[in-house]
Amino acid sequence: MQRPLSDAAILHELEPIAAENVNRHLGSTKDWYPHDYVPWGEGQNFAAAGGTDWTVEQSRLGEVARAAMVTNLLTEDNLPSYHREAAGSFSGDGAWGTWVNRWTAEENRHGIALRDYLVVTRAVDVIALERARMEHVTNGFAATDEERAKHDSEFLMSISYVTFQELATRVSHRNTGRVCDDPTADRLLQRIAADENLHMIFYRNICGAALDLSPDQALEAVAAVVENFRMPGQGMPDFRRNGVLMAKHGIYDLRQHLDEVVLPVLRKWRIFERTDFGPSGEARREKLAAFLEDMGGKVVRFEEQRDRLLAREASRREARAS
Repeated sequence: MQRPLSDAAILHELEPIAAENVNRHLGSTKDWYPHDYVPWGEGQNFAAAGGTDWTVEQSRLGEVARAAMVTNLLTEDNLPSYHREAAGSFSGDGAWGTWVNRWTAEENRHGIALRDYLVVTRAVDVIALERARMEHVTNGFAATDEERAKHDSEFLMSISYVTFQELATRVSHRNTGRVCDDPTADRLLQRIAADENLHMIFYRNICGAALDLSPDQALEAVAAVVENFRMPGQGMPDFRRNGVLMAKHGIYDLRQHLDEVVLPVLRKWRIFERTDFGPSGEARREKLAAFLEDMGGKVVRFEEQRDRLLAREASRREARAS
């Protein structure tokens, strides 16, 4: 039977791999500047500065794109909570501290660029946006007591979660850019999505090394995250409404979560091909496989319901037009 390792032991054993991956990341990433992605010439004063306040007619974005952009930005805005969680789960020393601080700086740039674009182009209601930011950041984001109780290693739960979360965020940003029908927004969101992918690779590599170090223990964390995954935007104002719009219009739905996030990562880690799990790991793998099979059925049912809903809406539009 594999003996679980303490977080301190795992961090110590994996620090050389963390250092290697920090160096890989710094060699792969490219500097970019938010001001290069914002059409500043379109800016104008709001009423308090002698101009006019926002109205929906000023936005070049449709309802779905506005909902997705606000959701993506508010997700980025909660960075103080994410930094606190990462610093608490990892370490402030050595390669771990270097990574947490570098990752935080890069994520902060995403929020700066998105907000500048939305404000300058008057794409969304900036007063509602600021009120939502205040509420969301005040509420913060942290693992629930129930989530923490699912595993004996806070580090393994954290590294597993951020692997899937960073990839999910990449998919959401990329698909949001496509529905904006604005080359400037699409270019900005592609740039942000590229960062998120590099972040995911760092976390995926670390979690892969953890699976090699302590297979059963790491698998338990991975499976718990997959089976209880929630996006970091949970709890933000209008998250349910906006999430439904995003799923309905293919920005981020259950199919994408399964096919573009969960399964590719599990394949990369060779979860269902590995031969180094003990009896408890084998049993946990079987439970995870059953969960994924059930999720596949839910995907089909969701898509059938969505197709019927979209067909009814299209029929109503046609009726009104005639």
